[in-house]
Amino acid sequence: MLASRLILSMAVAMVVAGLAAAGPPAACAQEPKADPKPPGAGQGQGQASKDEGRGERPAPRPAGRGPRAGFSAPKRGPTELPILPALAALDDTSFHALADVPHGQVVQAAYKNHAGKEKRMHVYLPPGYQADGEARYPVLYLNHGGGDDDSKWTSTDPRRGGRAQFILDNLIAAGKARPMIVVMPNTRGIASGDPPKPGEDDACTKEYLQDIIPHVEGHYRARPGRESRALAGLSMGGFVVMNTGLSHLDTFGELYVYSSGYFPDRMAAFEERFQAVLSDPKTNEELLRVPFYMAEGETDIALRNGQRVMSVINKYGVRNFWVLSTGGHEWANWRRYLHQTAQIMFPKDRKP
Repeated sequence: MLASRLILSMAVAMVVAGLAAAGPPAACAQEPKADPKPPGAGQGQGQASKDEGRGERPAPRPAGRGPRAGFSAPKRGPTELPILPALAALDDTSFHALADVPHGQVVQAAYKNHAGKEKRMHVYLPPGYQADGEARYPVLYLNHGGGDDDSKWTSTDPRRGGRAQFILDNLIAAGKARPMIVVMPNTRGIASGDPPKPGEDDACTKEYLQDIIPHVEGHYRARPGRESRALAGLSMGGFVVMNTGLSHLDTFGELYVYSSGYFPDRMAAFEERFQAVLSDPKTNEELLRVPFYMAEGETDIALRNGQRVMSVINKYGVRNFWVLSTGGHEWANWRRYLHQTAQIMFPKDRKP
């Protein structure tokens, strides 16, 4: 039995040795022939394939795809972007209190408009205006709401007055606002909630361009130029800011809307009629020296209208400050909106 096993093992070893000496089997006629070209052939003499040993080369990514394709970084605005100060509390009265600081002067001015009608405006002249006869000042044109007139922004009534002169006195004394002239015209009866057609100024815009601004710059030491003019307004006065300001960014460099917004049936007209200015890159890069500002109270009757306006502003990428505050459609809000925005008005040009 042992001898038989030994003979069988020797026979198997001889068979294996014979196969090894014979070499690999010939290729079958049905097998595909190997590609005679080495990897990388056709890429240049002596150049090895970059993907040798790593599988197939991935196809190049088509142009226009990928996370960064189609996007470009926005350009900066014409001035350093201001930091919007915190909004005063709804029940804070200290910022508009009559304090022991240098005070400006409020005067009434009469003028005749282009239609021959006698009109009136209130004008705030900052502290030191009379003492320095050479200094010139930027001008904030501040508009009242529907049913009011030019006297409301300087009224000291705690419930129905703006107390704007005290707000400015206190900010200027604290070094938080630049000394400025504040012009409060009477736009009752000429302000409109309808967005104007391109090239067609409404009655309020005509009065601003033909009467109000020329009177102010002819009678007060107002610094001329769009860089020195800001436009703000509450409620109906917010329509003045949008209708007149957005139509004439060649005249005004800053726009501030308090508790306002177009009604739903005017939104399509707003977008259509202002599309050219909203989509123009120059609006952000050159014209709006401070981002477009809008503020509304959380219980404000104008809140939803304002939100609709801002949806269009954002759709076209216009730089903006959006402020949602406590409170409603009331002077407690409008005073603090003025207090907040006066601190960022009239910034200096960006250094080259």
